Amino acid sequence: MPVIMPIYGTRPEAIKMAPIIAELQRTPGLECFVTVTGQHRTMLDQVNQLFGITPDHDLNIFEPGQSLNEILIRTISGLDKLFAVNRPDVVVVQGDTTTSTAAALAAFNCGIPVVHVEAGLRSGNPLSPFPEEGNRKITSQIASLHLAPTETSRANLLAENIKAENIVVTGNTVIDALLTTVQKQLPFVDPQLEALASSGRRILLVTTHRRENQGEAMQGIGRALARIAAAEPDLTIVLPIHRNPAVREAVLPYLGSAGNILVTEPLEYGEFTRLLSLAHVILTDSGGVQEEAPSLGKPVLVMRENTERPEAVEAGVVKLIGTDEDRIVFEVDRLLHDETHFKSLAEAITPYGDGTAAQRSVSALKMIMIKLERHGTYL
Repeated sequence: MPVIMPIYGTRPEAIKMAPIIAELQRTPGLECFVTVTGQHRTMLDQVNQLFGITPDHDLNIFEPGQSLNEILIRTISGLDKLFAVNRPDVVVVQGDTTTSTAAALAAFNCGIPVVHVEAGLRSGNPLSPFPEEGNRKITSQIASLHLAPTETSRANLLAENIKAENIVVTGNTVIDALLTTVQKQLPFVDPQLEALASSGRRILLVTTHRRENQGEAMQGIGRALARIAAAEPDLTIVLPIHRNPAVREAVLPYLGSAGNILVTEPLEYGEFTRLLSLAHVILTDSGGVQEEAPSLGKPVLVMRENTERPEAVEAGVVKLIGTDEDRIVFEVDRLLHDETHFKSLAEAITPYGDGTAAQRSVSALKMIMIKLERHGTYL
């Protein structure tokens, strides 16, 4: 049977690959061999466990403090050796991580067709987000099949002279994963979160980790959170803090001992989806949260100057606010106290799909296998 090899290494990739892997494993006539790089270790393993995925191959490249180039080198080298003895017919990569681009390059150099999931996202600025914008543009140049989440993403690819016949709009598999997981309402490991869930208090959920925000901008985020906590004693701010020391050193010193700021370790995906469903307002610089939260009817303030996910901004349920400390405080305050404004951002909308993106993705993969069988190549 034709062998499909999904390759991923981080938590976001694992979440968005999981529905495709499940669909591949249910599809007769295709063999699925899952390969992980371990770019993220603990968080990657947690997602695989949640979705019942046991990788067939694990490069285990993780080392504390490794640079982007070290990730790239270890991934390409490991896959080069793997392809020599376990060569797939097609490699599937997701998104814009260093793992994704390294896997695409390794496959391309071995003459293996590459399928790019979540293809066509563009911010227009190679330094924001960094390195994601550069990564996804590189992958687009060498992929054989582009699974675009939206018509906007498809238009971006067409503008870069990608052939229309090689683009399929599927929706985003993150919605498949979210809708499946949030229904489970998994318990919180942290008893403080479990108590908060039953308290009825309003929650401001905050995530921040972007490389381009690290330093002074992230320090401003920390100061803004402290000001919001002081001004809103009936609000609980929940911050699952990223493990990157640069993030912790920038944010934590400003939070002090405020009783209504709850800092936790990164949450497992099941817990995070439950917290998303409980939150009143989302404050984030994450890409994935911009897709997930609107699907649950949650207003999202994005601490970035631009986004490669404009659909929710255009729909009016996501707002770009940058990282200015005063602006963050103002925008959160407005959502908390202006009911009309809150309702305008809280309309449930799913611009990124209806929960069936994995089915469409696997249907497209079947097409690529037919072309390979007929012509011997899809490149």
